[in-house]
Amino acid sequence: MRPIITISALKYPNIIHYEWQGELLKVTSEYVLVHCKAGRTLTHHTKGTTFTLPNESLEFFSLKKGFTVAMEMENKESISYYCNIAMPSVFKNNHLSFIDLDLDLVRRLNNDWEILDEDEFEINSSTYNYPPDLIGYAIQSLEELKGKIKREEFPLLAKLSVRQIYRLHWMDVF
Repeated sequence: MRPIITISALKYPNIIHYEWQGELLKVTSEYVLVHCKAGRTLTHHTKGTTFTLPNESLEFFSLKKGFTVAMEMENKESISYYCNIAMPSVFKNNHLSFIDLDLDLVRRLNNDWEILDEDEFEINSSTYNYPPDLIGYAIQSLEELKGKIKREEFPLLAKLSVRQIYRLHWMDVF
Protein backbone atom coordinates (compact mmCIF):
# COMPACT_ATOMS: atom_id res chain seq x y z
CA MET A 1 0.00 0.00 0.00
CA ARG A 2 1.31 3.42 -0.93
CA PRO A 3 1.37 6.29 1.58
CA ILE A 4 -1.39 8.91 1.62
CA ILE A 5 -0.07 12.47 1.61
CA THR A 6 -1.64 15.87 2.19
CA ILE A 7 -1.30 18.47 -0.54
CA SER A 8 -1.63 22.16 0.33
CA ALA A 9 -2.05 25.00 -2.13
CA LEU A 10 -0.98 28.30 -0.61
CA LYS A 11 -1.44 31.87 -1.74
CA TYR A 12 1.48 34.28 -1.61
CA PRO A 13 3.29 34.64 0.66
CA ASN A 14 2.17 31.58 2.74
CA ILE A 15 -1.61 31.75 3.20
CA ILE A 16 -3.44 28.41 3.22
CA HIS A 17 -5.77 28.26 0.21
CA TYR A 18 -6.99 24.67 -0.21
CA GLU A 19 -5.97 21.10 0.71
CA TRP A 20 -6.65 17.53 -0.37
CA GLN A 21 -5.07 14.10 -0.10
CA GLY A 22 -3.67 11.61 -2.57
CA GLU A 23 -1.68 8.43 -2.85
CA LEU A 24 2.06 8.99 -3.30
CA LEU A 25 3.25 7.23 -6.45
CA LYS A 26 6.74 8.51 -7.10
CA VAL A 27 9.27 11.00 -5.76
CA THR A 28 12.34 12.04 -7.74
CA SER A 29 14.72 14.96 -7.40
CA GLU A 30 12.62 16.71 -10.09
CA TYR A 31 8.98 15.94 -9.24
CA VAL A 32 6.36 14.18 -7.14
CA LEU A 33 3.59 12.12 -8.77
CA VAL A 34 0.33 11.54 -6.89
CA HIS A 35 -2.80 9.51 -7.63
CA CYS A 36 -6.06 11.05 -6.38
CA LYS A 37 -9.20 8.94 -6.26
CA ALA A 38 -12.65 10.00 -7.38
CA GLY A 39 -14.77 11.09 -4.43
CA ARG A 40 -11.92 12.72 -2.51
CA THR A 41 -12.62 15.91 -0.61
CA LEU A 42 -10.95 19.25 -1.16
CA THR A 43 -11.10 21.69 1.73
CA HIS A 44 -11.17 25.20 0.29
CA HIS A 45 -10.04 27.41 3.16
CA THR A 46 -10.39 30.65 1.20
CA LYS A 47 -14.03 29.94 0.39
CA GLY A 48 -14.74 28.26 3.73
CA THR A 49 -16.21 25.13 2.16
CA THR A 50 -15.45 21.54 1.25
CA PHE A 51 -15.96 20.02 -2.19
CA THR A 52 -16.18 16.39 -3.28
CA LEU A 53 -14.21 15.89 -6.48
CA PRO A 54 -15.86 13.42 -8.85
CA ASN A 55 -12.92 12.50 -11.08
CA GLU A 56 -9.81 10.44 -10.59
CA SER A 57 -6.54 12.22 -11.39
CA LEU A 58 -2.81 11.83 -11.74
CA GLU A 59 -1.11 14.91 -10.38
CA PHE A 60 2.40 16.11 -11.13
CA PHE A 61 4.19 18.55 -8.82
CA SER A 62 7.49 19.98 -10.00
CA LEU A 63 10.12 20.45 -7.33
CA LYS A 64 12.22 22.61 -9.68
CA LYS A 65 9.85 24.40 -12.08
CA GLY A 66 6.98 26.85 -11.66
CA PHE A 67 3.95 24.67 -12.33
CA THR A 68 1.77 21.75 -11.29
CA VAL A 69 -0.24 19.53 -13.66
CA ALA A 70 -3.43 17.65 -12.79
CA MET A 71 -4.53 15.10 -15.41
CA GLU A 72 -8.19 14.46 -14.63
CA MET A 73 -9.81 11.31 -15.96
CA GLU A 74 -13.17 12.49 -17.23
CA ASN A 75 -14.11 9.05 -18.54
CA LYS A 76 -12.29 5.92 -19.69
CA GLU A 77 -10.81 7.63 -22.75
CA SER A 78 -10.66 11.35 -21.98
CA ILE A 79 -8.37 13.55 -19.96
CA SER A 80 -8.63 17.20 -19.05
CA TYR A 81 -5.60 19.11 -17.81
CA TYR A 82 -5.46 21.75 -15.10
CA CYS A 83 -2.09 23.42 -14.63
CA ASN A 84 -1.30 25.89 -11.86
CA ILE A 85 1.47 28.41 -12.29
CA ALA A 86 3.22 28.19 -8.95
CA MET A 87 6.45 28.35 -7.06
CA PRO A 88 8.26 24.98 -7.11
CA SER A 89 6.55 22.47 -4.84
CA VAL A 90 8.06 21.42 -1.51
CA PHE A 91 7.77 17.83 -0.30
CA LYS A 92 8.63 17.11 3.33
CA ASN A 93 7.35 14.54 5.84
CA ASN A 94 4.53 13.27 3.59
CA HIS A 95 3.28 16.82 3.05
CA LEU A 96 3.42 18.51 -0.33
CA SER A 97 2.85 22.24 -0.70
CA PHE A 98 3.14 24.91 -3.34
CA ILE A 99 2.46 28.64 -3.61
CA ASP A 100 -0.20 29.19 -6.28
CA LEU A 101 0.58 32.25 -8.41
CA ASP A 102 -3.01 32.59 -9.67
CA LEU A 103 -2.46 31.94 -13.38
CA ASP A 104 -3.83 28.64 -14.69
CA LEU A 105 -3.49 26.89 -18.02
CA VAL A 106 -6.30 24.41 -18.72
CA ARG A 107 -7.46 22.06 -21.41
CA ARG A 108 -10.95 20.72 -21.01
CA LEU A 109 -12.17 17.71 -22.99
CA ASN A 110 -11.36 18.06 -26.69
CA ASN A 111 -10.80 21.79 -26.40
CA ASP A 112 -7.84 24.07 -26.93
CA TRP A 113 -5.63 25.22 -24.10
CA GLU A 114 -6.69 28.45 -22.40
CA ILE A 115 -5.20 30.75 -19.78
CA LEU A 116 -7.43 31.43 -16.78
CA ASP A 117 -7.34 33.93 -13.93
CA GLU A 118 -5.23 36.65 -15.53
CA ASP A 119 -7.50 39.16 -13.77
CA GLU A 120 -6.93 37.42 -10.41
CA PHE A 121 -3.17 37.54 -11.04
CA GLU A 122 -3.35 41.30 -11.67
CA ILE A 123 -5.48 41.93 -8.57
CA ASN A 124 -3.39 39.71 -6.28
CA SER A 125 -0.13 41.15 -7.63
CA SER A 126 -1.29 44.49 -6.26
CA THR A 127 -3.18 43.29 -3.16
CA TYR A 128 -0.35 41.06 -1.90
CA ASN A 129 2.48 43.22 -3.26
CA TYR A 130 4.07 40.58 -5.46
CA PRO A 131 7.68 41.60 -5.98
CA PRO A 132 8.58 42.36 -9.62
CA ASP A 133 10.79 39.25 -9.81
CA LEU A 134 7.85 37.06 -8.68
CA ILE A 135 5.62 38.56 -11.37
CA GLY A 136 8.35 37.89 -13.93
CA TYR A 137 8.79 34.35 -12.62
CA ALA A 138 5.04 33.63 -13.02
CA ILE A 139 4.98 34.96 -16.59
CA GLN A 140 8.17 33.06 -17.49
CA SER A 141 6.76 29.84 -15.96
CA LEU A 142 3.57 30.22 -18.00
CA GLU A 143 5.62 30.60 -21.20
CA GLU A 144 7.77 27.58 -20.26
CA LEU A 145 4.63 25.51 -19.68
CA LYS A 146 3.20 26.58 -23.06
CA GLY A 147 6.45 25.40 -24.67
CA LYS A 148 6.20 22.01 -22.95
CA ILE A 149 2.64 21.67 -24.25
CA LYS A 150 3.69 22.53 -27.78
CA ARG A 151 6.55 20.00 -27.64
CA GLU A 152 4.36 17.46 -25.78
CA GLU A 153 6.94 17.01 -23.06
CA PHE A 154 6.34 15.07 -19.88
CA PRO A 155 4.00 15.37 -18.06
CA LEU A 156 1.88 17.02 -20.78
CA LEU A 157 1.16 13.94 -22.85
CA ALA A 158 -2.05 15.26 -24.39
CA LYS A 159 -2.23 12.70 -27.19
CA LEU A 160 -2.28 9.75 -24.78
CA SER A 161 -5.51 8.17 -23.64
CA VAL A 162 -6.35 7.46 -20.03
CA ARG A 163 -5.55 3.79 -20.65
CA GLN A 164 -2.11 4.67 -22.05
CA ILE A 165 -1.30 7.00 -19.15
CA TYR A 166 -2.27 4.32 -16.66
CA ARG A 167 -0.21 1.75 -18.51
CA LEU A 168 2.80 4.07 -18.29
CA HIS A 169 2.03 4.89 -14.67
CA TRP A 170 1.59 1.33 -13.44
CA MET A 171 4.66 0.16 -15.34
CA ASP A 172 6.58 2.90 -13.54
CA VAL A 173 7.86 4.51 -16.74
CA PHE A 174 7.51 7.96 -15.19
